[in-house]
Amino acid sequence: MSTKRRSFEAGHKRKYLVVIDDTEECDRAVYWAAKRAGRTKSAVVMLRVIETGDAGAQWLGVADIMKAEAADAAKAAFKKYSERIKKIAKGVKTDEVIREGATSEQIIKLIDEDQDIGILVLAAAANKDGPGPLVANLSKIAGTFPIPVAIVPGHLSDDDIDASS
Repeated sequence: MSTKRRSFEAGHKRKYLVVIDDTEECDRAVYWAAKRAGRTKSAVVMLRVIETGDAGAQWLGVADIMKAEAADAAKAAFKKYSERIKKIAKGVKTDEVIREGATSEQIIKLIDEDQDIGILVLAAAANKDGPGPLVANLSKIAGTFPIPVAIVPGHLSDDDIDASS
């Protein structure tokens, strides 16, 4: 994880990495990343991780069907958020990445592979149950990340984010 960041070198552009999932707070991370990308002339990378399930189900073909359904859901989510990003910040380029495996491992691998990713953007859930599983899990290893991690409070409105980003 000591790969040098290259986002400010000639021929490179800084990217904000956002994990696209089905949580309510995901939109807050996307909105913040799009605003920042627009203001800093950067791009947004949207990552959707398909958690690998029961390998024993493969003998029935169930795993393949589940993966295909998950890939379709990822593409639908990318379409939704790409359109949202275009409305938030004109001209911001988006990249779409689908990975399989454990979410935290795939985030780290992608950051290591793409030297233009400069900031990981997450959003914390706005409920009494805690910040959500992704923020909770990644906060345990955030100190080892090669890039900053921005956590957007899930209760912030678009106006709140506009005023602070």
